[in-house]
Amino acid sequence: MVASDALDALSNAPPLYWAYYETKVYLSDSGLWLIWQQSALSDRVPLATGCPWQPLVQRLPLRAQIFRLAMRKALIAANWKCHGSLTMVDEYAAVLEHSQNAEIAVFPPAVFLARYASKAANRSDCGIQDLGVAVSGAHTGEIAGDMVRAVGGRWVIVGHSERRHDQMESDDLVAKKLNAAVNAGLRPILCIGETEQQRDAGNALAVVEHQLRVALAGINVSQIYAGAIAYEPIWAIGTGRTATPRQAQDMHVGIRAVLRSLDVDAALATRIIYGGSVNAENASALFSQADIDGALVGGASLQLDTFTRIIAAVA
Repeated sequence: MVASDALDALSNAPPLYWAYYETKVYLSDSGLWLIWQQSALSDRVPLATGCPWQPLVQRLPLRAQIFRLAMRKALIAANWKCHGSLTMVDEYAAVLEHSQNAEIAVFPPAVFLARYASKAANRSDCGIQDLGVAVSGAHTGEIAGDMVRAVGGRWVIVGHSERRHDQMESDDLVAKKLNAAVNAGLRPILCIGETEQQRDAGNALAVVEHQLRVALAGINVSQIYAGAIAYEPIWAIGTGRTATPRQAQDMHVGIRAVLRSLDVDAALATRIIYGGSVNAENASALFSQADIDGALVGGASLQLDTFTRIIAAVA
């Protein structure tokens, strides 16, 4: 079998997004073929023709069967919050690059977004820290998804705990923002997490599950594939206190189980990243957990050397 035959056989197969790849797997009695096709999500991925890729699975005597393979590339995101400068934008944009192991997204204040996108020139991605629900109209201070894309933004953070607390954003409003993000073609990072009181009362998973189900009810669950879910225990944000790798892993397993109840493919393909006082010292231990697919980094992302060390911790 040649690569062109494999491509023909896969022409009607449903796609599964892995970071910004569209990944399709073809199994035949001549071996396993992996086809990487250019995804609508990015114009930066070269079109590959196909290659034998046998270490991944045992060769099976199956003929012309289509399989979908979930592969999760790490996502390391820098949330600058209300910090930054033009100098900082230029420094980060010049240094940060996607790698074989990790996809990089930077979330500067909105006024710096266009500058970052221009300077980064697709070596790394950028996005906005919040999004308005309306497409346009008399909504003072709001920013619409199409506006973000127009200046080069590809991502958006939705439902960050500081927005939920400081701006009193409800679960229903977060769901509307997630819907607005995917409708605009942005890649969302949906944030969910419990307070210290909720955890101490034994309600952590129930709270997170409720937030997740409400948010995903407004979209097709498959639309979260291109983005990520960020588990951010509120008690660990900006406090210097962090969940242990085991605590974080246990919650990520619970989140993936909720996804599995909604869509099996979503459970396999969606990246679940951790956000809660991630730093250069604890990153390796966190990333060693099977269900932690990266990090949403706050304060530690404000020092370029520290942030690059966190990126380097991805195995």
